[in-house]
Parts: sequence; C-alpha cells; structure tokens
Amino acid sequence: MLPRLRLTARHLRRIPTPTTSVAMSTFTLPNSSPECPVNLTSDITKDQLLSFPAFKNWMSTLQHSLQAQQNKNHTFHAAPYKLRKIDVQACDWFGGGKKLGFVKLTAEVTNDEGEYLPGSVFLRGGSVGMLLILQPDDVPENTEKDKYVILTLQPRIPAGSLALAELPAGMLDDSGTFAGGAAKEIEEETGLKVPEDQLINLTELALPSSEDSTGERLQKAMYPSAGGCDEFIPLFLHQRRVKRDTLEDWQGKLTGLREHGEKITLKLVRLEDLWKEGGRDAKALGAWGLYDGLRREGKL
Repeated sequence: MLPRLRLTARHLRRIPTPTTSVAMSTFTLPNSSPECPVNLTSDITKDQLLSFPAFKNWMSTLQHSLQAQQNKNHTFHAAPYKLRKIDVQACDWFGGGKKLGFVKLTAEVTNDEGEYLPGSVFLRGGSVGMLLILQPDDVPENTEKDKYVILTLQPRIPAGSLALAELPAGMLDDSGTFAGGAAKEIEEETGLKVPEDQLINLTELALPSSEDSTGERLQKAMYPSAGGCDEFIPLFLHQRRVKRDTLEDWQGKLTGLREHGEKITLKLVRLEDLWKEGGRDAKALGAWGLYDGLRREGKL
C-alpha cells in the first residue's frame, strides 16, 4: 500500500533553496536484483532519497511492474527488462532546504539482449484536481441545464504563461487523504468550503481495479506526462446548487493564499464548453471525459 497523501498546492510556488552540500556518494538500492547502484548528487543523502515519498511510490510501482514480467503471458517474458542503475542528476529543496521537493534522475532499464527503455524521470509525486460544477437553484434539479465549471487563471511559468486556465489543483505530500486534501485545496483556491464526504472520486469510479490486465498496480489516477514525469492526478467531482447571483459574484474573483505568492483569478465556464475553455489543461479534459463517461454508464 502506498502512503496516504495530503495536498499542499503552495509547495508548487515556493522557490527551491539549495542545502549545504555533502560528499557525493553511491549506494546499492535495497532489495534490488540484480544489484542496482544509485549515484547521488552532492546535495542529497541516501536516507533523504529513500524517504522521499515520490521516490518510494515510483520505486514500488516500477519494481512491481518489472516482477510482472515473470508471467509467461507478459509481452517481455522471453527477454525481461531489469533496473541496472540510477543516476540522480538534480534536486530542488523547499522551505530553506528543509523539504525535498523535486528530484531529476535517470534509470537504466535494459534486458540481457542489450535493449533499453527510456528512463529520464522527473519525480514530483502526486497531485489532485477538482471538477467543481455549480448550477443555479432556479433551474430544475437532476438536469444538466445551466451547469458551470470553476476554472482558475494563474501563472504557470514552466508553460510560459501568466494566466493558464485550469481546474483547481495542487500537489500532495505524505499525510492526510486524497479527498481531505482536495477539499482543502478547493477552499484555498476558490474560497468554497466543501465537506470531504461531498467529493466524488471520478478516477476511482472509472478505474475500480487495483491491478489491470498487465499485472501492474498503478495509481487510480491520470498520468498527464508519463513519458518523463511520475506525477499522477486523481480527479474529484463536487456539484452544488447556488444562487444565480453567486455565480456572477465569483466570476473574476481573486483568490489563493496571497502570503504564499498565489495570484489566482476565477473563471466560470459552461460545462458543455469545458473541453475548449480548458483545452490546454489535461486535468480539465480528463475530468470532462470521466464525467461524461460515468454519466452515460449511470454511475453519476
């Protein structure tokens, strides 16, 4: 079982601070077969890496997937791949060097025939996204009429944007629960208080099996950039009926934790337009697709 996680979106926005360097070192990854050397940079120790939640989750998932090759029906059974080496390339630290935030590494994964799999990895851990659907209370209940979705406009420097439209979202750390963290993030980014028991886990509903046909055990979440990043995002839904005036009040509202440098503007869009209004955001497209599919199957 992977550790429970708590969302803290503000970690995304802190400026990494380097810690005091220590001697560069190498250690053997515990329980690795064949033995896998891990080469560290000067600003991280063995214990710091092994206790980093994102590394633990990634390593547990990868090792289970590699072991699944023992099944004679596995695609790679005849020439199984093995983890041979890990090279840590860079680390980012938050809070004046007190908390490990991101780790960039390369993993050498090859089979005995010399074939290799791409292994450049950016470890940042899980995030969570929320589909918040609001409906005026002057329309009939149990209909899809006049439903609106809250998007946030905020700076995303990696995307080169100062106003990227996306679902409310944030990072996770190693305490709390997905749903509890999602409720907290909703309040931080939108000011909307949502009881945890009123959140519906869309990805959990859509992906009920803990182990798929390949024998792998991935998170019940979407992976927005699996070619280079470990990030996984469970998507939650909350629906609420509100006064029509409230919708107008929230349009363009400034929110976020100002003391942490968050500069968020709310944008309300019609549910039927989410696919294009939030078309640059993988979370928005994923949540829109899950919502539509689950409704058609009668699960919502």
